[in-house]
Amino acid sequence: MTNSILFPFLLFALYLLTPTVKAEIKSLKVTGDNRPMILFEKFGFTHKGFASVAISSVSVTSGLSKPDPSRIGFFLLSEESLNQVLMELERNHSPCVIDSKFISILFTFKDLASSHHSSINKSYPVGYPGEYFLLFANCNRGSLVSMNVRTELYNIDDGEHRDYLSVGQSQLPSIYFIFSVIYLCFLGFWIHECRKNRQYVHRIHILMAVLLVMKALNLICASEDKHYIKVTGTPHGWDVLFYTFQFFRAVLLFTVIILVGTGWSVLKPFLQEKEKKLLMIVIPLQVLANVASAVIDENGPFIKSWVTWNQLFLLVDLICCCVIIFPILWSIRSLRETSKTDGKAARNLAKLTLFRRFYLLVIGYLYFTRIIVFALITISSYTFEWVSNGAEELASVVFYMMMFYMFRPTDNNDYFLVDDDEEKEAERYLQALEFEL
Repeated sequence: MTNSILFPFLLFALYLLTPTVKAEIKSLKVTGDNRPMILFEKFGFTHKGFASVAISSVSVTSGLSKPDPSRIGFFLLSEESLNQVLMELERNHSPCVIDSKFISILFTFKDLASSHHSSINKSYPVGYPGEYFLLFANCNRGSLVSMNVRTELYNIDDGEHRDYLSVGQSQLPSIYFIFSVIYLCFLGFWIHECRKNRQYVHRIHILMAVLLVMKALNLICASEDKHYIKVTGTPHGWDVLFYTFQFFRAVLLFTVIILVGTGWSVLKPFLQEKEKKLLMIVIPLQVLANVASAVIDENGPFIKSWVTWNQLFLLVDLICCCVIIFPILWSIRSLRETSKTDGKAARNLAKLTLFRRFYLLVIGYLYFTRIIVFALITISSYTFEWVSNGAEELASVVFYMMMFYMFRPTDNNDYFLVDDDEEKEAERYLQALEFEL
C-alpha cells in the first residue's frame, strides 16, 4: 500500500480524538488539490439523518494519464467501520477506498460524465444511527481536482424540522444559556459585594467584574450561535460576536490570574518589570491562540493546514498555562522571605496560605479543563458530546467562584487580624515548616 493512501486514514484516526465539527451548511472551494483524501465533516446522525452534497464547476486535470472518474467521489464512513476499512486497504495491493464494502458512496465523478454536466447534487438518507465522516477520495495519482462544494448534514427526528447540530451537540444552546444566566447572577452578586465594601474595592476587583461580563456575553453568543446553526444551518453573524467576546474573555482571564497572583492593587499598587514582561508575553500569545481557535472551528479539517493550526493552538495554550503559574510562585517566595524580617509572621502566614491555595486552585482548573475534559471527549459516546462541554463550564464556574471568594473586597486588617498568641504561634510554625509546592 502506498503511504499517500494510508496516511490520510492515520489522520482520521487522530481526528477521532477531537470534538465533532460544527455542521452548519458550508460552501467550500477546492482549487488544484492533489490530496488523495479530504475530510469535510464529522457528524453524529440519528436514525433519521441526511447527508447532502452539491458540487459545481468541477475540473480534474492530470499530467500523467487520463483520470478515471469512477475513482473519484464522495462517501460516508462510520466510526465503527474505520478499522475495517484500514484492514481492508492493508490486504489490497492496489487499494482505493471507494472500492471498500464498508463505506456508503454518495456519488462518483462517473455520475458527472454520464450526465454531461460539471455539477451534481445528491442527498443520502442515513438509516443507521452513528458518528460518520464525510470524505472525498481521489484515487488517481497525480491528478488535480478543482470544484465548489456545498455540504449539509442534519437530522429530522420530529419528521418536520431539520437539526443541523450533531446529535451529541443538540443540547449545547440550552447548556450555554443556563451558564450565561449563572454568570449574570454571579456578576450581580459581585457588584453588590463591591458596593457593600466600597472602601476596600481595588482596581483588580473592577477588572474581575469586567471578566464576568465578558464571560457571560461569550456564553450568550455561544448559545445563540449554536441555536441558529441548529435551526437554520448558519450562525447569522453570532459567530463573529462569539469569537470577539471569546478573545476578550481569554485575555482577561489570563490577565486576572497573573495580576491576582502578583497581588497587584491589593498587596502592592504597581507591577514589577518581570511581571509586566509576563503580561506582554501572555497577551500576544492569547491573540495567536484565539486566531488559531477561530481557524480550526470555522474551516474544520477541510483545510490542508488544519493539523498545523491544531498543533499551534495546543502549543500556545500550553505555554500560557505554564506562564501564569510563575507570578503565584513569585508571590509565595516573596512572602516567605518577608516573613523572616518584618515581624508580622501571622499575617504573612495567612497570605502564604491564601496564595498557596490559589496556586493549587489554578493547577486544578488547568488540569481539569485540559486533561479531564479531553478524556471525557475521548471516552464519551457521540450522543453525549455535550457532557464534556457542560463539565468544562461547570469547572469554570467553580474556579471563578473560588477565585473571587479568595480575593473578594474586604478589610485586610480584619481579614488578617491576629492577637499576640497567634503571632507567636505563627512564628514557630514558619520556622519549623517550609512551604512546599
